[in-house]
Amino acid sequence: MTDVDLLGVARRVAGDARPGEQVEAYVLRSRDVDVKVFGGEVESLAVAEVEGVGVRVIVDARQGYAWAGSLDDDVIAETLAEARDNAAFGAPDESYALASRSDVDAGGVVAPTLDLWRDDVLSTSTADKVALALELEGAVRAADPLVRGVESASYGDAAVEAAVANSLGVESSTRRTAASCSAFAMAGEGTATQTGSGFSAGRSFAEVDPHEAARDAAERAVRLLGAKPIPSARLPVILDPLVTRSVLGLLGGALSGEAIVKGRSLFVGREGEDVAGSDITLVDDPTLADAFGAATHDAEGVPTRRVELIAGGRFDAVLHNVHTARRAGDGARTTGSAVRGGFKSPPGVGARALHLVPGALGAEEILASVDHGLYVQSVSGLHSGTNPVSGDFSVGAVGLVVRDGALAEPVREVTIASTLQRILHDITVVGADLTWLPGGAAGMTLLLADMSVSGA
Repeated sequence: MTDVDLLGVARRVAGDARPGEQVEAYVLRSRDVDVKVFGGEVESLAVAEVEGVGVRVIVDARQGYAWAGSLDDDVIAETLAEARDNAAFGAPDESYALASRSDVDAGGVVAPTLDLWRDDVLSTSTADKVALALELEGAVRAADPLVRGVESASYGDAAVEAAVANSLGVESSTRRTAASCSAFAMAGEGTATQTGSGFSAGRSFAEVDPHEAARDAAERAVRLLGAKPIPSARLPVILDPLVTRSVLGLLGGALSGEAIVKGRSLFVGREGEDVAGSDITLVDDPTLADAFGAATHDAEGVPTRRVELIAGGRFDAVLHNVHTARRAGDGARTTGSAVRGGFKSPPGVGARALHLVPGALGAEEILASVDHGLYVQSVSGLHSGTNPVSGDFSVGAVGLVVRDGALAEPVREVTIASTLQRILHDITVVGADLTWLPGGAAGMTLLLADMSVSGA
């Protein structure tokens, strides 16, 4: 990776703003490694180093954007010129604006101090990363005699540095690393085969544990052997942390300012209403260092902060970037929730560390409290089976019957159905097992009072 001063580059671009013009530069440098192995050999290996700049220009209520995969001075100058040209053709929108000092200083929010960088992600050799992926595959095969194969085994990491500066005097720089491994085990008896996933993740290469991922993958596959549908019924449902993470991701999208201002959310017009049980609090808190989406500043240079979206069951806040806050009106301000997938597009809005405030019971205690129910290990058709506007929720599920407080026979080919609105009200217990996962939401065990289970 080069040693170019990213913040210095962003400042120079922002400093070229003309009178009446707002200019923002987002500069990024990253190195990613992805290894996939199969049958004791490397199936694919990709090492990618990327650097580039995205330039946003706002003038006369019109916005233009341009990007380049180079930090060469001449290329950056051309990119700024292209963004200006694009602004001339943009549709006018009085809500277009860059982050200002008043956005940064509003509410007295102070950027958190976070250490999100681990040198070993870059210093560890590619050969060692390949060796970890191969070790993972071997560990899955050895984890249980019923494991007959490994569908996939992989290792990946990323080291990302970014800086943003604009002509209104807002600037910030961030850097972070992350590493993970994952595997899908195939377990079988006779002609029946089931799969299960396992993973391990951390900030550093040293924190990734292939044996933990292997054990989880094997266990989750083996315990599903012999799975079959169960009779249709309304049952208490326990959601595995991985499933909870997916459901929270849906809720996070519905609680974004972009969805709200466009009228594409089940929460439109419900500000201040009770939308969940009184002991349910849903938070996005990028200031927590354990969260993989943690950050000191958002993608517009605004300090991040804890945002209680649902507080004690009440719909209390929406995630905003500068643009969605201005569109929302009524004094709304950015919540430091601007996000980017890279330098090739302007910022959107989204959650970085979404989670329910944990309860007091662990997963085993929650399981023990259920006489008869369904433990949902994984779901399918999540996005096609969920309507973020109406809240309708109907997905395929795989898991195990819960009987007398313990996991019993495995279940497949069933559908669980409800609405997101009812799911929020039906949460009976939030587990204490808060599990940070790659992505913008965390998982934990959840007990729902009941859901419609459609099976045999």
